[in-house]
Amino acid sequence: MDVKDVKGPDPFPGEVHQTPGGGILVSKLDAVINWARSNSLWPLVFGTSCCAIEMMSTASAKYDWSRFGFEVARATPRQADVIIIAGTIVNKMAPVLKRLYDQMPEPKYVIAMGACATSGGPFFYNTYSVVKGADHIIPVDVYVAGCPPRPEALLHALISLQQKIMEGKG
Repeated sequence: MDVKDVKGPDPFPGEVHQTPGGGILVSKLDAVINWARSNSLWPLVFGTSCCAIEMMSTASAKYDWSRFGFEVARATPRQADVIIIAGTIVNKMAPVLKRLYDQMPEPKYVIAMGACATSGGPFFYNTYSVVKGADHIIPVDVYVAGCPPRPEALLHALISLQQKIMEGKG
């Protein structure tokens, strides 16, 4: 999949009815709120291993996640509404991840990126300290497969999350 093939979110939900003095926009309030939420996601990046490099490259100039509405990457949970978990989660890090998730304002969303964040990855069977997936700690909305997943896969996950929010399922 090429970045040029990735479609962005749906256009503004509503119809413009032309009148002699201009136009009147007619829409449902829930549809407008979901449209606004889906097009202004502020990610909290939680990179613990090699998937974090792919996550950083998704924000770079080549892939540029800002054109899809993910411009403002935050380092504080109080200003973020989607957390991207990229990498291995160990038992010592699990309470920190839970605390960050709890500090995020509602509505909040979670993307688990890579084999380690989704299922413990190759390290789960060789050590006692690895958590078998982020969903054992916090609820996950979108999973990204791969070890590590390509930047296009993360873009696809973010766009899938946008579509989920637009449909009112998020």
